[in-house]
Amino acid sequence: MFGRLGAPEIILILVVVMLLFGAKRLPGMARSFGQSLRILKSETQAMRKDQADEPQADTYAAAPAHAPALQPAGARHTAPEAAEADIPHRR
Repeated sequence: MFGRLGAPEIILILVVVMLLFGAKRLPGMARSFGQSLRILKSETQAMRKDQADEPQADTYAAAPAHAPALQPAGARHTAPEAAEADIPHRR
């Protein structure tokens, strides 16, 4: 239904657009639409290039084994060097 637009349908659409927006605003709208399409095209090409340049690796990489475990807020440190940091210094 929508894939078969003939010349009369396109002319009708153009007339309706012309009536809605006016002849003075159409060149500016077409210019901004063209700029938007150029930006979209260049960004799409850049994304494809970046994707092709990256090595094929797993999307979800495992965390390193030396990563510290997260502790809840307000929890005390359990490592000896961290526990010493919590003790006030005496002179």
